[in-house]
Amino acid sequence: ALQYRIGQLYMISKHSHEQSDRGEGVEVVQNEPYEDPNHGNGQLTEKRVYLNSKLPSWARAVVPKIFYVTEKAWNYYPYTITEYTCSFLPKFSIHIETKYEDNKGSNDSIFDKEAKDLEREVCFIDIASDEIPERYYKESEDPKYFKSQKTGRGQLKEGWRETHQPIMCSYKLVTVKFEVWGLQTRVEQFVHKVVRDILLIGHRQAFAWVDEWYDMTMDEVREFERATQEATNKKIGIFPPAISISNISMPSSTRSAPSSAPSTPLSTEAPEFLTVPKDRPRKKSAPETLTLPDPTK
Repeated sequence: ALQYRIGQLYMISKHSHEQSDRGEGVEVVQNEPYEDPNHGNGQLTEKRVYLNSKLPSWARAVVPKIFYVTEKAWNYYPYTITEYTCSFLPKFSIHIETKYEDNKGSNDSIFDKEAKDLEREVCFIDIASDEIPERYYKESEDPKYFKSQKTGRGQLKEGWRETHQPIMCSYKLVTVKFEVWGLQTRVEQFVHKVVRDILLIGHRQAFAWVDEWYDMTMDEVREFERATQEATNKKIGIFPPAISISNISMPSSTRSAPSSAPSTPLSTEAPEFLTVPKDRPRKKSAPETLTLPDPTK
């Protein structure tokens, strides 16, 4: 489990730096230890994701030219909570719960205690076989061809999930809400696809970069994370202001993290023309199941 955590932290920092440029990318506002009365010691991270140019044309037409999505993550490994909100769209949110187990994705009841009334679609993500957007493909990061020099892992062939040992699985329960008439279904479907692509690309990279992070300790990867985040913020050209975490809850229409974790305050109302019908049903949830080789053994 420790090796997976190190690989994941390394991948997130390096990937964010690679994907950032002036005015675009991932700015780290806060990253510090956090203690929760129920989950124990963890790490709280707050980021701003600037991605206007990455939106489809129909979305760019209805959002401000410069905007960002706030990401807050509470990491109590092997359980994490991640929330995404957008200040100018209070009706938009993404809520992701993640659990990790040493199996090949065979635990169908891992989220049975959470939100039983929600409609769910189960989606398996295979880091070796699933196609990724062409612009993100690199042969050096393809688990079908990559071979680790330090661990001997790699070149995952068809059916590897059935034969590979040891193995672990990252289970994700993803809830997307965008309660705006006329755009709801389209936006929610688009966001689910983006979330899936990000999970697939990121975990392929974590696997393919194993020789870079395999010998790191947790302290070393935290220092790498700090230095990389500082370089990324400078690359984007934004210097983060001082941020204080508030205990103000999000509106009841938005699913939030457990009450023990503070929620992102929403400071603005939706534009008047974005009216929300009270009784309109919404697409509620789609869990993601991601199976990975276990880097711990």
